[in-house]
Amino acid sequence: MSSLLSERQKDELHRAMLSYLHSSGMQETYEALKRESETPDFEVDDPKARWVGLLEKKWTSVIRLQKKIMDLESRNAALLAELASPTRASASASSSSAPFLPRAPARHSLTSHRAPITRVAFHPTWTVLASASEDASVKIWDWEGGEFERTVKGHTKAVTDVEYSPKGTLMVTCSSDLTIKLWDPANEYNNTKTLHGHDHSVSTVRFTPDGEKLVSASRDKSIRIWEVASGYCVKTLTGHVEWVREVVPSEDGRWLLSSSSDQTSRLWDFASGESKMEFRGHEHVVECAVFAPTAAHAAIRELAGLQSTAADARAKTPGSYSATGSRDKTIKLWDTQSGQCLYTFNGHDNWIRALVFHPMGKHLLSASDDKTIKVWDLTNGRCVKTVDAHAHFVTCMTWGRAVIGGDASVQNGDPKANITTEPRRINVIATGSVDQTVKIWTP
Repeated sequence: MSSLLSERQKDELHRAMLSYLHSSGMQETYEALKRESETPDFEVDDPKARWVGLLEKKWTSVIRLQKKIMDLESRNAALLAELASPTRASASASSSSAPFLPRAPARHSLTSHRAPITRVAFHPTWTVLASASEDASVKIWDWEGGEFERTVKGHTKAVTDVEYSPKGTLMVTCSSDLTIKLWDPANEYNNTKTLHGHDHSVSTVRFTPDGEKLVSASRDKSIRIWEVASGYCVKTLTGHVEWVREVVPSEDGRWLLSSSSDQTSRLWDFASGESKMEFRGHEHVVECAVFAPTAAHAAIRELAGLQSTAADARAKTPGSYSATGSRDKTIKLWDTQSGQCLYTFNGHDNWIRALVFHPMGKHLLSASDDKTIKVWDLTNGRCVKTVDAHAHFVTCMTWGRAVIGGDASVQNGDPKANITTEPRRINVIATGSVDQTVKIWTP
């Protein structure tokens, strides 16, 4: 019977077994295996050899995966039972129509970083979360199980942003070391490109919706557009007179929205690079800016008292409305075409650090240095929930919508890909803090 392992794989397995037997004091078995496996050159004195401790690591991984399989099988059985019961199925459908909003306690509190968290990002298909930190590293987590997976190193100073490409084939980071780096998640997060061009700390970097370009902002007061394939900077946008804190593309990639220490936010035409609108009204640094999804347009128009008609094209036009958060402790909603401030949310006691719109379009979530997350009803402007999220400033927040089980789990390229379950869609929120923790919030 032919072996399933290549010669190289067999050699590594033998060496891992020899390392385990020697460390366990099984000297006779160790000598016998060494002789029969024909590895006389095996040395036990090299603690850095890749096979040292490998067998133990693989075994604990198997146990962890077995636990995941049991959990998934249990969930699958529950879902099948729910499908078989009309009463339970209808009850579940009615409860799922309610919007998911974060509530304490968090599902997981992830600890490993040695400095404040600067940004968090969900992989679009895997149950994976990346966290960037001032400790110059990015850490990768299995957010469903709350388990640490790996540390990604390459930057020499604080990592200020991290994001996955729309299809999850790449991860991008930027840093105070003036560089932007691209990483390959499918190949142990190897660094594939390093982009140079900014003259000061790079604050943020984002993929365009098609995944073909990157948009970055910097303390050098500029915004740059890069080609992912070549790594070349193809355009530089200037207009802000101070540090550009954040830049994000609209859903259709037509517009860019930026925020700056010059107390303004700007709308840019992506194709031409022209600044189309400047939003003034905040009285301090504008920390964050985000486009409202089209699902939120109806609620925003209701809040602002704007008349909607069946022929109103802007109700479905991406980039029509935006929100900004500032160190002046306020959040402002804007009409991006007229530059008019439609509404101001007041309630936080410290700087606003992050904003995300609920996918259902009825709520806006904000994170602040007052250590809380607030949920705002977009139809009336009221704060409907406050969550005490962290022990220190909440620096970042992101929204994820994941498919658990089914075909989505097959794309991770590891042993759990063989698990087949009914797909389960869930909403998830991640936050990061100066307290050096990442928290996961799920239904």
